[in-house]
Amino acid sequence: MNLGNKKPEKKPLYVYYIIAAVVIFLLNFLVLPSIQEGSVITTDYSTFLSNVERGNVTEATVDGDYIYYTARKDGRDVRCKTVAMDDSELVERLRQAGVNMSKTAPERQSIFLSLILSYLIPIAIFILLGRWLSKKMMGTMGDGPGGMMSFGKSNAKVYVKSTSGIKFADVAGEDEAKELLTEIVDYLHNPHKYAEIGASMPKGALLVGPPGTGKTLLAKAVAGEAEVPFFSISGSEFVEMFVGMGAAKVRDLFKQANEKAPCIVFIDEIDTIGKKRDGAGFTGGNDEREQTLNQLLTEMDGFDGSKGVVILAATNRPDSLDPALLRPGRFDRRIPVELPDLQGREEILKVHAKKIKIADSVRFDEIAKAAAGASGAELANIVNEAALRAVRDGRKFATQADFEESIEVVIAGYQKKNRVLSNKEKLIVSYHEIGHALVAAKQTDSAPVHKITIIPRTSGALGYTMQVDEKEHFLMSKEELENKIATFTGGRAAEELIFHSITTGASNDIEQATKIARAMISRYGMSDEFDMVAMENVTNQYLGGDSSLACSFETQTILDKKVVELVSRQHQKALKILQDNIGKLHELAKYLYEHETITGEEFMKILENPVEEIVQTQ
Repeated sequence: MNLGNKKPEKKPLYVYYIIAAVVIFLLNFLVLPSIQEGSVITTDYSTFLSNVERGNVTEATVDGDYIYYTARKDGRDVRCKTVAMDDSELVERLRQAGVNMSKTAPERQSIFLSLILSYLIPIAIFILLGRWLSKKMMGTMGDGPGGMMSFGKSNAKVYVKSTSGIKFADVAGEDEAKELLTEIVDYLHNPHKYAEIGASMPKGALLVGPPGTGKTLLAKAVAGEAEVPFFSISGSEFVEMFVGMGAAKVRDLFKQANEKAPCIVFIDEIDTIGKKRDGAGFTGGNDEREQTLNQLLTEMDGFDGSKGVVILAATNRPDSLDPALLRPGRFDRRIPVELPDLQGREEILKVHAKKIKIADSVRFDEIAKAAAGASGAELANIVNEAALRAVRDGRKFATQADFEESIEVVIAGYQKKNRVLSNKEKLIVSYHEIGHALVAAKQTDSAPVHKITIIPRTSGALGYTMQVDEKEHFLMSKEELENKIATFTGGRAAEELIFHSITTGASNDIEQATKIARAMISRYGMSDEFDMVAMENVTNQYLGGDSSLACSFETQTILDKKVVELVSRQHQKALKILQDNIGKLHELAKYLYEHETITGEEFMKILENPVEEIVQTQ
């Protein structure tokens, strides 16, 4: 929605088509027929005399080199003309035939009028139509949003107050971020309170965090709470093919913001234009992106923060931003928007669950525990998937089972119903998954087993074992990490122990175990050989946590050797646990093979009691 003075509404395109059709209709049925009626048929002189002798001619006029006459043909008068001949008896013949003669030529179509109707009017119509179409095309390609010729226009989306209706109450799980942003809202409401003490509001606030945590939603909530205009633009929209256009868009954006002050300007994915300047461009670093960044730095220095213009930006790559953009006076405040904790996940689930119908028995605390590590966007997807599953099953509300299944859909994908495992493969997968669960259960400080299944999923997993911590976990000890590695190797260990062979099913387990082992030695200082020396540097922590080695080739060789030793040691530990409990391994694997899915409660009952007693109690 645009702010300021409203431009007069343009007529729809079909109105102009209707007008053009009416004009063509009038020309075809009014003007052109009149021209056709005023036309004259040319005949030879003998035909003219024959018509006179038969009495078909009613009037005739000699005009220079032509004789114009009216003849009766098929019961109607037809205007004709013929060449005037040197005939002395013509007048007598006409008089005897009763033809009315006149000295002036009969009224006929004016040559000038014929020229106007035949040439000038059609040409004028085409010229006017061409100019109108040209203006329409320039309006689309020019200053309009996304136009090809919209040079220097920011094309920022503008939301007036209360348009979106988003408030802080609609954003859950980010209490710390909301608290920091509340001060900005208070400043926009009561700027005099800060002016009295001499305090000035930060010009900019940078929201950083993983994807899906609600950075954009928080920015809109700030505008909704402050009830001021909200300019929203993505960093990629500043990038143009023509040099200088990005900088021009920055100038236009800040010009609009100053005109609508107090307001909020939100730049999403600011790392697109705010990357560090390294001077490695083809033009010595003076490329289009750097010009845009320089203009942004200049504009943030130049505008007056006391007017109430607040700049908010969001990124999930803060390490790539230029230091000049992060210095005080520009983005003064850095607000982390991290993944929600257990309480935050529960609150987010409740906010999104208000939009759907749910059963009274739904326990959001259990769902939040099972969804550890999920972002706000993923939690919203979990709620929506639960509602969709309820509809597929023909129910009017979502149940606890729907939410639990939706968590598995987000984590491992949908059940792959068309993939049918052979009996042998199904038995191998059963032992593999029970191997994970049994190793986890027999170790201390391991998360309890929540669910085990051997139903294939669309993610490619033939089965999986889900563990859910009872409480939120922020720190991991060396022993806990070693237990996780042993748990990951438990599936392969069960295959080796029972089938004396190995399969490709442990590929993801191997990857996860290796990743943990390498981090323990190279980053966490959990090795006697390297002590508290970092061998790897983590970059881009919010987008996967890529790492780069910071050691020599010789040290890297030793590092790889230590990783192999650590994983191998935990692998042997898993084998020993399974050997010591091989009876329960067979019982649990058989039960899983028959039922395909078992809960954590069923698993623990079988582990603590004979399987026959479990069957009798069911």
